[in-house]
Amino acid sequence: MITVKTKEEIEIMTQGGKILAKIMEKLKEEVGVGIKTSKLNETAKGLILKYGVKASFKGYEGFPAALCTSINEQIVHGIPSERILKTGDIISLDLGISYRGFHVDMAFTLPVGKISKEAQKLIEITKEALKRGIEKAKPGNTFGDISYAIQRYVKGEGFNVIRELTGHGIGRDLHEDPQILNYGKKGTGAKIKEGMTFCIEPMVTTGDWRIKETDRAFETKDGSLTAHFEHTIAITKEGYQVLTGLKL
Repeated sequence: MITVKTKEEIEIMTQGGKILAKIMEKLKEEVGVGIKTSKLNETAKGLILKYGVKASFKGYEGFPAALCTSINEQIVHGIPSERILKTGDIISLDLGISYRGFHVDMAFTLPVGKISKEAQKLIEITKEALKRGIEKAKPGNTFGDISYAIQRYVKGEGFNVIRELTGHGIGRDLHEDPQILNYGKKGTGAKIKEGMTFCIEPMVTTGDWRIKETDRAFETKDGSLTAHFEHTIAITKEGYQVLTGLKL
């Protein structure tokens, strides 16, 4: 069942989203050549403590860290480690926090040093796909409209969307109904209504969309590069409100 939040609940999530955006802005500044992903996780933990919020991911289905750090062919759920970032890498940072009993979640992909033109295009296309998906998130549309907009744009640019991982509803639980696919048909799925809160998160690859799960992350089966962008949004009477409002 898709839950509809009250104005008071959305206000709590709005405040949580602002805190998460501030944390992610700080983490963005930490990414660079020679940095260990474990150091990024430690920074995230420190900022979570500073702002008096809780880490949504730590302990969730056994995940051992606060921050997901997914590099190159790793799509999501990358576990921070002693791996050192090097020039040419791209890294996706994904973080969720809980504030006053409600979760918010966001992600973005960053270059490390000088990256290839293909990697840069991948990042730009994935960021734009998120924007196009969000633009379809308004009362009266369906979740299939979001999915279709993302896939149509990505395919038109010569890339593929990951099909086996999805966006999701969010609120008192980190993952709520519905699942929001990054591919689909217009006019399908549940109708979008005022008061719904959910995460749209296109995951895009330069190669094939099929994935594999390793002990480090979900990765592309063919080893191709991936990027990931995500915002938590709330549906308003007129359209949408981005709760994790960092300019990506």
